[in-house]
Amino acid sequence: MFFGDLIVFYRLSLLLVFLTVGVTDSLLADDLEVFPTDVALRYSTDLQRLVAVLHTEKGSREVTTDVTYDIANSDIVEVGSDGVLHPRGNGNTTITVQIGEIQKQIRVGVTDFELDGPVSFELHIQPILAARGCSTGPCHGKARGQNGFQLSLLGFDSDFDFNALTREARGRRIFPASPKESLLLKKGAGHVPHGGGIRLPDDSHDYQTIKRWIETGAPRSIDQEPVLESVEIFPTDRVMVPSETQQLVVIASYSDGTQRDVTGQSAFQSNESVVVGVTDEGVIKSGPIPGEATIMARFMGAIATCRVLIPLEGEVPDEYYTELPRKNFIDSKVWDKLQLLGITASQPASDSKIVRRLYIDIIGRLPTPEETQQYISDTHPEKLDKLVDWLLEQPEYADHWANKWTDLLRPNPYRVGIKAVLNYDNWIREAFRENRPYDEFVRGLVTAEGSTFRNGASTLFRDRRSPDEVTTLVSQLFLGIRLDCAKCHHHPFERWSQEDFYSFAAFFARVGRKGTGLSPPISGSEEVIMEAKSGSVSHPLTGEVLSPKPLYGAIEFTEEELQSDYSMRGKLADWMVASDNEYFGKVMANRVWADMMGRGLVEPVDDLRATNPATNEPLLEALGQYFADNEYNIKKLIGVIAKSYVYSLSSEPTDRNLADTRNYSRHYRVRLRAEVLLDAISDITEMPNSFSAMPYGSRSNQIWTHRVSSLFLDTFGRPDPNQDPPCERTPDSTVTQILHLMNSPELHAKVTNDSNAIAKIIDDQKAEPAEVIKRIYLLCYSREPDAEELAICQKIFDDNQEKPKNAASYILWALMNTPEFTLKD
Repeated sequence: MFFGDLIVFYRLSLLLVFLTVGVTDSLLADDLEVFPTDVALRYSTDLQRLVAVLHTEKGSREVTTDVTYDIANSDIVEVGSDGVLHPRGNGNTTITVQIGEIQKQIRVGVTDFELDGPVSFELHIQPILAARGCSTGPCHGKARGQNGFQLSLLGFDSDFDFNALTREARGRRIFPASPKESLLLKKGAGHVPHGGGIRLPDDSHDYQTIKRWIETGAPRSIDQEPVLESVEIFPTDRVMVPSETQQLVVIASYSDGTQRDVTGQSAFQSNESVVVGVTDEGVIKSGPIPGEATIMARFMGAIATCRVLIPLEGEVPDEYYTELPRKNFIDSKVWDKLQLLGITASQPASDSKIVRRLYIDIIGRLPTPEETQQYISDTHPEKLDKLVDWLLEQPEYADHWANKWTDLLRPNPYRVGIKAVLNYDNWIREAFRENRPYDEFVRGLVTAEGSTFRNGASTLFRDRRSPDEVTTLVSQLFLGIRLDCAKCHHHPFERWSQEDFYSFAAFFARVGRKGTGLSPPISGSEEVIMEAKSGSVSHPLTGEVLSPKPLYGAIEFTEEELQSDYSMRGKLADWMVASDNEYFGKVMANRVWADMMGRGLVEPVDDLRATNPATNEPLLEALGQYFADNEYNIKKLIGVIAKSYVYSLSSEPTDRNLADTRNYSRHYRVRLRAEVLLDAISDITEMPNSFSAMPYGSRSNQIWTHRVSSLFLDTFGRPDPNQDPPCERTPDSTVTQILHLMNSPELHAKVTNDSNAIAKIIDDQKAEPAEVIKRIYLLCYSREPDAEELAICQKIFDDNQEKPKNAASYILWALMNTPEFTLKD
């Protein structure tokens, strides 16, 4: 399934772009697209790549080297067979690009041809060092550099890097008197031994740029130096066939209104190189298998992406997709994606699978045989919707869903104190019992104050004691933005800088505390979270005191509000939960979707960024909007997912969705959560759990701390209590889990106990073997046995006529050790 997973991931990512942007909507069949259409070249050293793409009814393909270029005035510009423009003189002209009978015209202007362009360390040298890998983590950008030469990671500290090149090593790295003798060029070109190999060939544009910089005295900056504002990539998306290539073009835009082709100075990376690879020069090549990929182009902290789709070969009639059932907006978004990929949907699951799936997902337990049979026998056309509404009102709902959030929020009681954690756990559970709107839930945490013994939410600030610790938790959980990298350096795959991180942390600069601090391993005392009289956050490099600023957008503060902790955190909460905050609703919608559908639209579920796109961006947008429009009602979000036709699909694949593990063309089976699995065993056998520090008979999802001992729960993925939240679980199955189910003394005692539920049926009801077998199957699988299964089990009873309880326990044990029991199907 490894290659299948890759294929699906690529298709999902690329499809997002097509669904969102609709790139071919404005292009007619047999149309030629040339980028850019207007070119402004300045100085004799400037250049610009052209890319031509031909769109036909059969698809699109790059034709940059196949077209002809007719230049109206060849004294102004020249164009190579590879589509690269070089200036030849000042003036304006046009170039007619033609293939067959199709023509497109582009405009070209050249100025200051008589001059070589000035070279700036910031504008020209830093991008080269980053693109060629010199300032990356494996090379000189790592913590202590390489062989005595250290650069900042990806060039985000130009002052440090300029000093390293021009001042350190006795000035040997650059030699203005004889630039070619500069160690920077000699090592980069391979003239002297270099562990990184040849990075700057003598005839490369980058080599000549660095040489000119050294010749002109290696200036730190130039007069009126513009600032990089953004980058764009062309094409932004492409549908390709196997073994096809496409040249990318990256254009940087600056504060003075100029643009520059920076393709050669950009770093490229594919998130699925098996499906679509990319060269250092920005040429993408599709692999031999269908799939989907996102290509990232990074230029000095700015990022642009191109999404590539390789559809499944073969045709599926459009009528197939238009005739698929649509119960709500989710179905339409999924069918649209499948149509782009040429994937078909599986058939609906059986009633027995659906009822088991719904009970597990919504209330975290298996249906009883009576509940299963009631659903199967119900003939009402809306019976699924009715069951969903009923389940959402059951008391088990709160504990099941609160248990998911305790993984994300609940700290170690040995660190913050038992009573504080117990109050925190109760606060979370109460929120789900009363179906507190998600925005109020988050606001209660972000603005929490008061005693940790009276307001459980304030325990967040007892556990996370510094502004930077709160920042990483809040941004990841509630915005889906992982800022850990930006704490030390500019995020390598996102736009977030250290200034962004510490400006966001400034919202928590005035959180004060009164009482006894932490004193592990007990920390049992009360602490009051309150407003501090002072507090600020400074940039770790510049020392500048930073004002609170959101990660995007703006918040206006008065001077009085800047002195108030509650005002700052309150305004942050207002900004976070605003209906137009694109991250807030989407990250929770993605989290719930992942819980119910087997995988998130974005994985990891709390890592929303341009370089980690959703598998179906229109669907994620729609879910987030639905959540906001319904006042962040979590039950309604769960309900709309459960009531979709997509949710009820079978896990049985078709010949056109066998490799799909990203597009929801079928149900994705996942292992039951540890608590659900243990409670299922206890419910089936009617042998209650027994936990320390919990009342006898408590369910696993009611445990208030992971410190409560349970070998079974730990084996099946319960987070380590010593791990700091948020703790994400893995659904992977392990050999240890299999062995535990087979050999656990605890499970053996429940299954073989003479007082368990099956034994009682045999003793009290004198049930026939067939009835016992049927009951066991309904308990474990929510279905009755088929004829073959019944015959096998009947033989077990026949072989143990004197000990029918033993026969029943053998069957029960065997069923509990099958994927049909341990997986949600």
